[in-house]
Amino acid sequence: MLNPYSALKEQFQRIARLDHALTFLQWDQLVMMPPGGNDTRSKSIAELTMMRHELLCSEVLGDLLQQAQEQENSDRTQSRSLLEMERSRRRAVSVPGDLVKAKSLAGSLCEHGWRKQRKQNDWTGFLTTFTEVVNLSRQEAKARQAAAPDKFPTPYDALLDLYCTGDDSAFIQDIFTLLKKELPEILAQVDKQANEKKVELLGSFPVEQQKELNRKLMELLGFDFQQGRLDVSLHPFSTGDRGDQRITTRFRETDFFQALLATAHETGHAGYQNGLPAEWDGLPIGCSRNMSIHESQSLLFEKQLFLSKPFLSFFTPFIHQFLPQTGKWSSDQILSSATIVRPSLIRVEADEVTYPLHIILRFEIEKELINGTIEAADIPDLWDAKMQEYLGLSTKGNYREGCLQDIHWTDGSFGYFPSYTVGALNAAQLFAAITRKFPDWSDRLKQGDVSFLRQWLDKMIWSKGSSLESQEIMEEATGEGTNAAYLLSHLRSRFLEDRQ
Repeated sequence: MLNPYSALKEQFQRIARLDHALTFLQWDQLVMMPPGGNDTRSKSIAELTMMRHELLCSEVLGDLLQQAQEQENSDRTQSRSLLEMERSRRRAVSVPGDLVKAKSLAGSLCEHGWRKQRKQNDWTGFLTTFTEVVNLSRQEAKARQAAAPDKFPTPYDALLDLYCTGDDSAFIQDIFTLLKKELPEILAQVDKQANEKKVELLGSFPVEQQKELNRKLMELLGFDFQQGRLDVSLHPFSTGDRGDQRITTRFRETDFFQALLATAHETGHAGYQNGLPAEWDGLPIGCSRNMSIHESQSLLFEKQLFLSKPFLSFFTPFIHQFLPQTGKWSSDQILSSATIVRPSLIRVEADEVTYPLHIILRFEIEKELINGTIEAADIPDLWDAKMQEYLGLSTKGNYREGCLQDIHWTDGSFGYFPSYTVGALNAAQLFAAITRKFPDWSDRLKQGDVSFLRQWLDKMIWSKGSSLESQEIMEEATGEGTNAAYLLSHLRSRFLEDRQ
């Protein structure tokens, strides 16, 4: 007969197998599935989601967890594993099963409609399904808050905890307040770039050639195509399990560089996911810590690694090889044009200086939406007002490039957006630690050597799984918790001083 902890591990590994099935059903739904399959697929996903929820909430699992916690135990790893199991169960039992299923169905319906509604600039049509997603998300937030009122001061905090675990809204608000103060000054100082002559990285770039170039970038960044693949989707993303990483990007025939940035970003996600500790497979302790750490990995690969002057100088000959029409541009010209600071409407195409302002806008809106101080119908006007205030741009009547541009809210992923900017802070801080550890980092990147960086990340981040809280991971890796000074220093260095 298994002891309680061993029996618990078996229960959580069953849940992990359901997660595996859900992961690839959802990937197929977003990437390969014909539109006519959405209704049946959505019902299947909702059913599996409900089964997962029931397993987590079962009395059997609850009894095993209590027995394992009551046993004397000096094994630190097991103690931490039990804490993460308890966290997973607590999150599940706080939300009724019928609400879990209803939200899954509503999210699938809303996301499927969004694909066409965004293209058609149809906010009114989107609102018909999105209102229900908001309603169910509010119910979920209140249920989660009620289960832990001391932990979650507002309903929004309860959803934020799902993505930014350990980094609450007060912590994030302090960071964003500082960025709202400092970024406009940096933006004003780099306005002089508007007077500099820069090449436009535009032309006609066949998608098939771009795909080969992106695959080459993934390979150079350490991606193993025996354990993953690259596909195309409307919104770039990375998902998968160990040994089967799925990356998607999107291509434009007139602009080859945006796809490269997205691919580098998603390769960072895949590196983290595939690098999680194998000995903890199927257990909560073996999962990624939170999205703030996850995004730090993707942004480090995209902004600190790929966009570094030494690595891009190494990679430029491959750009010329796969896209010969780019041969007229040097690596310096490509870097200069790829790092133009210019307020724009689209978050995923924003430069590093203005990107956090896009996130702050979303954070402020979704917090009010979930806490009930605004309604879904209020979003377009609020979006336009904040875009004008933060970036000097208007989205009035332009929903496609305004509040319909992102996929995150369609399935009720409220609380996700802040992780992008907390991740950017973490990425800059982690890269600063790497450069201190490896003084010859620039010479290595000039040769295309990223192995030292991946090995350091594996040791300091990937192998930790969820054995530590996010701020503990940052402290062990860098000597301190998340500190906005590193991102601000990085931005000043890249855009106001030396281009590194």
